[in-house]
Amino acid sequence: MVWRAYIRRFDLEHTLRFCKHTLGWTTPAVRTPQQADRWTWLIIAASTQLRLARGVIADQRLPWERRLPPARLTPTRIRRGFRRIYPALGTPAGPAKPSRAGPGRPKGTLRGRRTRHPAIKKAA
Repeated sequence: MVWRAYIRRFDLEHTLRFCKHTLGWTTPAVRTPQQADRWTWLIIAASTQLRLARGVIADQRLPWERRLPPARLTPTRIRRGFRRIYPALGTPAGPAKPSRAGPGRPKGTLRGRRTRHPAIKKAA
């Protein structure tokens, strides 16, 4: 029974690593807890989209990787093949309009120091 718990922990650790490193969960410097929550939900939506695309994606493997059936594709391999179906999916957005750069921040204005939120620490 202990080995099942270890396998489950192994899966969770690799999922969190994929979200942090590949999907960029910890990349942005968010200023508020609400922004952090929104960013987390975006990462969850992205990983869910990869899981749902598993049956549609053709395996794009590297030369040293072995073939896998579609049901066993890893999130990284799904992400690798996702760009091939992306044009077929289409987008509800129209083509981008040409524009010039915005005016930016007015001269002489300073941004204030960002609000610090205390870290939540659990007692061990």
